[in-house]
Amino acid sequence: MWRELAPVGRHPDSGGYRRYAWSAADLECRAWFRAQAEARGLTYETDRNGNQWAWLGDPLAGDAVVTGSHLDSVPDGGAFDGPLGVVSSFAALDELRSRGVAFTRPLAVTNFGDEEGARFGLACVGSRLAAGQLTVADAHRLRDADGIALPAAMKSAGYDPDTIGPDPERLARIGAFVELHVEQGRALDLTGDPVGIASAIWPHGRWRFDFRGEANHAGTTRLVDRRDPMLTYAETVLAARREAELTGALATFGKIAVEPNGVNAIPSLVRGWLDSRAADQATLDAVVTGIERAAREYADRAGIDLDVVRESFTPVVEFEHALRDELAKILEGSGDTGRPVPVLGTGAGHDAGILSASVPTAMLFVRNPTGISHSPAEHAAEDDCVAGVRALADVLEGLACS
Repeated sequence: MWRELAPVGRHPDSGGYRRYAWSAADLECRAWFRAQAEARGLTYETDRNGNQWAWLGDPLAGDAVVTGSHLDSVPDGGAFDGPLGVVSSFAALDELRSRGVAFTRPLAVTNFGDEEGARFGLACVGSRLAAGQLTVADAHRLRDADGIALPAAMKSAGYDPDTIGPDPERLARIGAFVELHVEQGRALDLTGDPVGIASAIWPHGRWRFDFRGEANHAGTTRLVDRRDPMLTYAETVLAARREAELTGALATFGKIAVEPNGVNAIPSLVRGWLDSRAADQATLDAVVTGIERAAREYADRAGIDLDVVRESFTPVVEFEHALRDELAKILEGSGDTGRPVPVLGTGAGHDAGILSASVPTAMLFVRNPTGISHSPAEHAAEDDCVAGVRALADVLEGLACS
């Protein structure tokens, strides 16, 4: 499975993946998912929001155990973020069948659409729509860098955008959702464990900073006469690092758009996107407030107009303690050492976090020896991936089998 999926959407120059929602690479990933489902005799379906499902047992029976992740990527992303969870889900089902277990609850593998938000700027679109955390009107307003609206992108890919919206009936049939994911940090590498359990997802969000100045000629305009928004943006980037260090939070300006974007032109507009995360809400509020305060001070001093818009936000997610504790009990009982499985928090958002408001959810992490993610250097050793499959199979057996 890994060899089949690995080439899809991989850029020849960067070596990273560009599997953007509703693109040709994304459709190829979706076709791969469907082929995996049909090869196993599973009931395949796509829900009203374009999320894919592969069912063992009756999808309408209720109290189902669901596992899976996503197949899309960030720009030049790594091979493991998302796909490892989907591949491991199919592999775990194969492992359970080889054990000859009897399933007492329906089981499903899923691929949630547009988890990364690389194309339309909002993460977890598929799960947000299903959970009612993204309105149909707001979804229709989403545009990519070329001005293509989400509905148009879905339609061109062969999906009906008129059906999108909350899907409470489907979510009500899920008794538990367990998402396996490569760890996006080095906590497991530091403890020496191949697999861990998630405790919580930090609160996080994305803010757009629009710095507006005055376009002018780069070769003739005196420095003292310039209203250059790039300088104010640059000062704000440095302020974000300082504020993050002071508060113990994370803050990153990772995306920028410039107008008119000419080498010999002073910009009229610099638009930067801030990603910020923290272990608790108060710290997140403090770091973002500090960054905005500094940006406004710089802008006022330089004669730059500034608008700040919060484009997305996800509050802290505490995974259901009862389900989390059950996973820990299952894995401790099935392990060779008998020692507790590490429980760790994460600053990365996931579909499991979005669904946690509607469904009991839990997450497993597989060790990432470098801690690098959202990069072609993202990696997990084969032995650790196999350990992740076995752990997921043990969990699914404990939850869905007699």
